[in-house]
Amino acid sequence: MILKKNRILKIATILPYKENYTHDKASAASLWVSEFYAKSKYKKYNFIYGHTKSKNYLTKNYININLKNLKSKLKSTTTEYAEKLIKDLNSKNYNIIEIHNRPKLLIKLLQKVKSRFIFYFHNDPLSMKGSKFINERLEILNSVDRLIFVSEWVRNRFFLDIDKKLQTKTDVIYPSVHKQKLSKKKNNIIFVGRLNHSKGYDLFKEAIIKILDEFPKWHAYSVGDEERRSIYISHARHKELGFINHKDTLKLLNKSEIAVVPSRWDEPFGRTALESSSRGCATIISNRGGLTETTDYASILKKLDAKNIYQEIKMFIKHPLKKQKIQKLGRKNIKHLINNNTKLIDEIRESIFPRFNLNYIKNKLKIINLYNQGQKHNHRLFNISLGKKFTNGFVRNGHDVLEISDRDYLRNNKSFNLIPNKINFQNFLIDTFKNYNPDVFFFGHTKNITLDTLEAIRSINKNLIISQWNEDPVMDGLNYSKQNISNIKLYADYVDHNFITTHPSIIKNKINSNFHFFFVPVDKNIERFDVYKLRPKNDLFYAMSHGVNRSILKQGTEDDRIKFLDMLIKKIPDIKYDFYGFLNKQPIWGNDFNNALINSKMALNLSRGRPTKYYSSNRIASIMGNGLLTFIDKNVGMSDFFNKDEIIFYSSINDLSDKIKFYSRNDKLRTKIAKKGKTKYFKLFNESKIAKYMIDISMGKQASLF
Repeated sequence: MILKKNRILKIATILPYKENYTHDKASAASLWVSEFYAKSKYKKYNFIYGHTKSKNYLTKNYININLKNLKSKLKSTTTEYAEKLIKDLNSKNYNIIEIHNRPKLLIKLLQKVKSRFIFYFHNDPLSMKGSKFINERLEILNSVDRLIFVSEWVRNRFFLDIDKKLQTKTDVIYPSVHKQKLSKKKNNIIFVGRLNHSKGYDLFKEAIIKILDEFPKWHAYSVGDEERRSIYISHARHKELGFINHKDTLKLLNKSEIAVVPSRWDEPFGRTALESSSRGCATIISNRGGLTETTDYASILKKLDAKNIYQEIKMFIKHPLKKQKIQKLGRKNIKHLINNNTKLIDEIRESIFPRFNLNYIKNKLKIINLYNQGQKHNHRLFNISLGKKFTNGFVRNGHDVLEISDRDYLRNNKSFNLIPNKINFQNFLIDTFKNYNPDVFFFGHTKNITLDTLEAIRSINKNLIISQWNEDPVMDGLNYSKQNISNIKLYADYVDHNFITTHPSIIKNKINSNFHFFFVPVDKNIERFDVYKLRPKNDLFYAMSHGVNRSILKQGTEDDRIKFLDMLIKKIPDIKYDFYGFLNKQPIWGNDFNNALINSKMALNLSRGRPTKYYSSNRIASIMGNGLLTFIDKNVGMSDFFNKDEIIFYSSINDLSDKIKFYSRNDKLRTKIAKKGKTKYFKLFNESKIAKYMIDISMGKQASLF
């Protein structure tokens, strides 16, 4: 999928089920999600999932998942949560699934939900189930489209003992705040957080009692709770507010002069420090985890103990100018703003579905074109090879192309060890994709790529576009078509686009996939003759074979074309015809084909099977493109592209024989029509236009052939 301008992105944001997405009890992850949601350009189509018993949701886009196993010791709440999410997510077909802070939940959803995934780490990955070990973190890294951390410290923890070069698909997006106006302050000292040892509340207690005893005009407040309380502050000018909602906490910070964040544990980020500094508090922090990434204007404790906390608070009280300076700098120089970081998040979302792939610079694509180059046949198919024409067209449109010939690789690299050669080819393809990193993988007429290999190369670059093409017939009533349809089906549902030389309506009831018609292209370096300017000795040319991989006729094989030609030659006894693959006259190839072709004035374009909408063998490019007057059954529908003065339509074998006789005697009219036919063909269906059409379709653009 390529993201077009103004495209809708449907996004599901998944919170941990213990995260309370409510005004009363929201904590870090909920606040993160609600604040960035509010400014996102995709907010209308972004839905947030979680679990809570409250109805006081932070935003209207919240979807609550009811859980029955919260207190069960026998059933997993995570599994129940995942199963209910999977059912809902699959029914709504989100473009992006964003999961916050639960690696185990990510793995469960990856297995069952088809979407693009972004994962957010709010805590130390080494402390969380599902990301403690290197192999678990590598699995996460390889599985998601983007990995986001709330601080550089958290990212560094994730990449502990992992190659830092793998950070290319990761980002740091910090919790953020809005710019703040100057507010009137009171002599308040504030602590916000869990009231426990890990948050340094015992150190704050010892320091603040001493400060309040020494400075009677100052007051202190503690905001937070703790289920297993052991630390209590008893002082007349200290007030413990318990857990209050986020909005009221911010109001208190606006009124306070000093904030203290003395954490012992490694804070993943330290939201309180950011909010305090941005609201003009002289902020004191410890040097733990990501705290120092919150602001450039905080006082960092040299040593984490009560004595140093006391001295820093006292310094601010005794030196109001220093206090005012750090307050002003913190408020005016906020490092992490919601508006800026919301734009970054939206850009990351868009990068997963880019308007142009990562390599798409100034409309230059990197393309792998896989087809049979025919080395086995000494390149006798060069003049009818569509794969070669596609490469020429891609290059002439300014793209870079790497060609791979699957059948030649398999034949030239036969293995004498126990590893099957086809497995070696899969490894070759995957390693080639790693090295070249294409934007588009384009292939035709192969059964040598496993579906696992397609999955593997998509995991290397999830923006990769894969398209297959097929030039053979798909009409009813032809045994050859049954096998061809089976070949197309092998990859039809795994690729982004399928291109065929028959109108897609013919195949739509046989394969339910994304099909597009393409016309067999001509190439200025291959169809280079102007037969209408020459004086050929023969009247009518026709060439058939029993398959391009056979250089000779297959004994005992006869189809309706033979019967048609038998009847035709009886009706045109005076016409000099030059037919190949007929009456034991072997097929011709390569330069021999060209030498024969240019020695005839006219050509019959007769394809195997009954006439079917738009289908023609690829030799139509050879005969029309080289300037021969061409005859084709009107039921093929070529009148949608060519006029009667550019190609000759016939309705029956009698009509065909009459027209062959007529134009064989009227060279002036014949040459005029043949010239106009070649000119029209090159105008509509040259290799550059067909290649551009296929690329445009593959990249999700609107495109038409004519």
